[in-house]
Amino acid sequence: MGGVTVDRLKQFFQKRMVVGILLGQFLSLVITSTGFSSSELARRGVNAPTSQSFLNYVLLALVYGAVIIWRRKPLKAKWYYYILLGLVDVEANFLVVKAYQYTSLTSVMLLDCWAIPCVILLTWAFLKTKYKCKKFAGIVICVAGLVVVVFSDVHAQDRAAGSNPLKGDLLVVAGSTLYAVSNVSEEFLVKNADRVELMAMLGLFGAITSACQISILERSEVKAIHWTAGAVLPFVGFAVAMFMFYSLVPVLLKINGSAMLNLSLLTSDMWAVLIRIFVYHEKVDWLYFLAFASVAAGLVIYSWGQKEEDRIHCEVADEQTERSKCFDEEAILGNPHPETLVDNEQKQ
Repeated sequence: MGGVTVDRLKQFFQKRMVVGILLGQFLSLVITSTGFSSSELARRGVNAPTSQSFLNYVLLALVYGAVIIWRRKPLKAKWYYYILLGLVDVEANFLVVKAYQYTSLTSVMLLDCWAIPCVILLTWAFLKTKYKCKKFAGIVICVAGLVVVVFSDVHAQDRAAGSNPLKGDLLVVAGSTLYAVSNVSEEFLVKNADRVELMAMLGLFGAITSACQISILERSEVKAIHWTAGAVLPFVGFAVAMFMFYSLVPVLLKINGSAMLNLSLLTSDMWAVLIRIFVYHEKVDWLYFLAFASVAAGLVIYSWGQKEEDRIHCEVADEQTERSKCFDEEAILGNPHPETLVDNEQKQ
């Protein structure tokens, strides 16, 4: 009986590994689409990163907030946790998008990897996540793949450093750190509270924070936008894509955790390359394909390490269950009439 249970658990966690990889790559594609929307807006002279994210937060608040109101249940987590999460999430998006004005795309891509060690440190310190050799090997291979992409960009494109490289690099590092804090906080809340509650509260307080920031920092930029179809469509496309991304991120966080999410998103730049090849018929360096294969292999290795750890935990749990059953059987054999013992104690 125990062997059958272990086999079923093995099948379940292998299925979970595949689902985690596929969902991570779908999220990576969604993020790639937001990058193309942002590029189109930038090409049209629109420079309002907080305004782009505002509609996404509004959609989250309206859709998931309606579910919360319909449920009529109290919040499982303190409301002020969601205020802090909304603030961190908005500023993370703002800082990374703002960095493109000061430093090169290559620097942003490389420094954005800073989120991965931050996530590992935070999950180890606060969520007690354990990382073994196979997981670290997967992480190193993934990051190595992205470094190949960066060197390919340096080799193939100009090396313009931007107007203020140091400022831009610091913005990326700060934004990546906040991304890590946001992802780990979401992982904790989705595992200990509720996914719908998380999305509703993040949308509400993210929208409030964004509105305040827009009124202070982006008021003139929003007024200067010519709201033609060419500007509205990328805005709406960005918001819809981000809504899908935010809605599915908690699912991946619950299945595989924050580290897997950030590793999966490393392939977004490579998906962008494939789109450039097949949609825009552009030629790219062969190193991109090597990098994509490297990141894909790293994801599989990391997920396989997670599966082995889950299998060990399940086998231990199954052994404990069997041991508990044996103890119960021994107790019953040692006292076949427990009700008689109770009656005797009562008489005494």
